[in-house]
Amino acid sequence: MKSVQQISEEIVAREGGYVNDPDDPGGATNFGVTIHTMRRLGLDLDRDGDVDAADVRKLTRDQAVEIFIRHYFKKPRIDLLPRELQASVFDMYVNAGGNAVKILQRLLRDFGETVSVDGALGPNTAAAVARAFKKAGPYLVDAYGIARRNYYFRLADRRNASRKYALTRSGDKGGWIKRAEEFISPRFHLSKAEFQERTATWA
Repeated sequence: MKSVQQISEEIVAREGGYVNDPDDPGGATNFGVTIHTMRRLGLDLDRDGDVDAADVRKLTRDQAVEIFIRHYFKKPRIDLLPRELQASVFDMYVNAGGNAVKILQRLLRDFGETVSVDGALGPNTAAAVARAFKKAGPYLVDAYGIARRNYYFRLADRRNASRKYALTRSGDKGGWIKRAEEFISPRFHLSKAEFQERTATWA
């Protein structure tokens, strides 16, 4: 089983370096750490009195790894989850914040658990996950990955500017979908035909 450090390093590698895409609500981002996160944490790396894109550019890979471990794994208490599920929820928390936990909580309701969909990972949600995992085992991990994939699809359904993250110009799976499927067993990956059918209305 991978350590939290290894998972965080993989997330940083997956996120890539500095980007400032006008279509991305996250704004300037480096190694997956957004300018909004850096402002919230007060990371004025160039010490000029504000946190702007220049500070985002100065962020190092090691700093990003530490931010993710401290603020996206430990603080939201992802360690309460079964180890098998931690990597996918951690990765999604970096990508979507508290929505990562809301996706899990909605999934738990599908498994018959009574939990609040509040984006907070507390003892009630953790106990519900433990019960669901005892019943479903690895299928729960796949089910969460599929729920992630569906979340991305819904975002792209609602917002044209987001579709480029789910669908490449050549009509293949975009970064969002590939990212979700990294945590889904191959038998549950969408075939090319299935993917094209799901995205046909975006043309």
